[in-house]
Amino acid sequence: MSRTAAGLLLLIIVTLGATPSAFAGSSSLMDISADGMLLACSNRDSGTVTIVDLKSQKKLREMPVGHKPEGVAFLGKSHKIAVASFADDVVVFFDADAGKELGRTDVFDEPYGVVSDAAGKRVFVTLSYPGQVVEIDVTTFKQTRAMDAGRSVRGLAISNDDARLYVTEYYTANVISLDTATGKVADRWDGISSDNLSRQVVLHPTRDKAYIPHIRSATERAHGEGSIFPYVTVLDTHAATKPEEKRRKRIPMDSFVSTHVTANPWETAITPDGKKFFVVFAGTYDMYACEVIDDDYREIRHKATINLGNNPRAVRVSPDGKTFYVYNALDFNIVGYDTGTYRKDVTIGVTANPLSDEVLLGKQLFYSALQPMASRRWISCSSCHPDGETDGRTWQNPEGLRDTPSLSALAWTHPLHWSADRDEVQDFEHAIRGNLMQGRGLIRGRMEPALGGPNKGLSKELDALAAYTNIHSSPAISPHAKTGLSEAAKRGREVFLAKQTQCSTCHSGPYYTDSRPGPNLMTHDVGTGKADPSEKMPPAYDTPTLLGVYKTAPYLHHGKAATLRDVLTTQNKGDVHGKTSHLSPQQIDDLVEFLKALPYEDPEPAAKAAGLVKVER
Repeated sequence: MSRTAAGLLLLIIVTLGATPSAFAGSSSLMDISADGMLLACSNRDSGTVTIVDLKSQKKLREMPVGHKPEGVAFLGKSHKIAVASFADDVVVFFDADAGKELGRTDVFDEPYGVVSDAAGKRVFVTLSYPGQVVEIDVTTFKQTRAMDAGRSVRGLAISNDDARLYVTEYYTANVISLDTATGKVADRWDGISSDNLSRQVVLHPTRDKAYIPHIRSATERAHGEGSIFPYVTVLDTHAATKPEEKRRKRIPMDSFVSTHVTANPWETAITPDGKKFFVVFAGTYDMYACEVIDDDYREIRHKATINLGNNPRAVRVSPDGKTFYVYNALDFNIVGYDTGTYRKDVTIGVTANPLSDEVLLGKQLFYSALQPMASRRWISCSSCHPDGETDGRTWQNPEGLRDTPSLSALAWTHPLHWSADRDEVQDFEHAIRGNLMQGRGLIRGRMEPALGGPNKGLSKELDALAAYTNIHSSPAISPHAKTGLSEAAKRGREVFLAKQTQCSTCHSGPYYTDSRPGPNLMTHDVGTGKADPSEKMPPAYDTPTLLGVYKTAPYLHHGKAATLRDVLTTQNKGDVHGKTSHLSPQQIDDLVEFLKALPYEDPEPAAKAAGLVKVER
């Protein structure tokens, strides 16, 4: 064969090998059908999924799904979709053309990412808790497998040949691949200790590359220009050839374009030809449009910065590569842009605002890393409390080590902070104006000292922020108690309530805390203050609620208890935090099972019956 013929054959092979697949294969809050006709979008606040006709550029229908829907995916080349109802622990299947529900599959807890195989016969779903990927047979809507995948897994992608699943750990940004044939871990890419909040992974259509948006939480720093950083990490998905080979490239987004700082990268997308890459920033309300560089070094090059709407959380590219769509979660719309010119082509409303005007304003402020909330653009309230959850981190604050709590049931459990140094959400004006966020603030003029006179009523915006923050409901019924308490949990409840252990002395009432809104703030020295040499406050702390404690590790104010068992044993020397040293191993096991089962009933009716006060704003 001549050199010319061989070269031509090689060119043909390379060209054929580079033909992109129309199958997207990565989970997102939006998806587009393989034929480019329909777009599906999950609406977390509305509890719905919306179908948009992309030819007419109009909303076709909106269908109820359940509480807090997240990932949505078309099944293969069909117009059937699957959507994960995060708070209801169910995956719901629809015919998008008819708007008809086809079936639903109950899962253990917190389904998040959803992808389909190429044939549309199987769906894979990440369960944030207990850290699994489950497989669902679409013909029967039955779960056929559960594969262990790490702690709090969310992001999910499937290779074009259906052989591998790629999964991100939310709190670590570690990535693993699962062999779909065996369900076993085939490979892994570990991040560094500060990597955090990775909710999506996208595969390049032709190269051995994967892209994950995430943040870095530098927990040893307590100021807004040095604690939270936005990143896109690029993974080499080929097998390692050397033990020391580095297959993760971390690209800082805050210095990617001169000094333009961005915050809270939420999702990414890549064009079907693999040449263009997009990343949306939910905190600074903008986007980077990039060129993909095939150099295994720089990886992406900035082409344009595009200003977006309120709280952009998703980006998806049409199968023909001509249009990309952005979901502005707090404008409740989708905006389409031309991928060549970046010109805005269309805006489509996907759902009505289900929130009050006050709560919507508060939520917009909560997610904003811009003035008046922050001056340096790196950090928003949601950087540590995304969707009212914990970031799984323990921070070195000026007063000492502080584990990030969930905001669930906050309205029933004032005061705030481990040190009970905030008696109203409005006191966080101090954090907004302080070193953490360095914002202009929401009060025009003087603010009252924390625990001093009320800051409530001094600012419409600050009251709105409080209204949103206090709206977070109690956790859903624990997956460990969906059918009631197990026998072990029942035994554990008796241990918990026993006078000898004293657990229920402080963790009392329907919210399992003696923390109550009102003038009398109660704190307790439980022997943990001395474990942190940096502690500046008196070693007495507010009692946290135990509802949902099964999923909020690490524990205690300093985060030194990795498990609930540690709380009861290694971190309770001297029996200062309840009397547990006398308990047998079986009793410890039973007590842990009871704690994991909280809540096993809705606490609000009992709270109202007991005359407890709920803070509305």
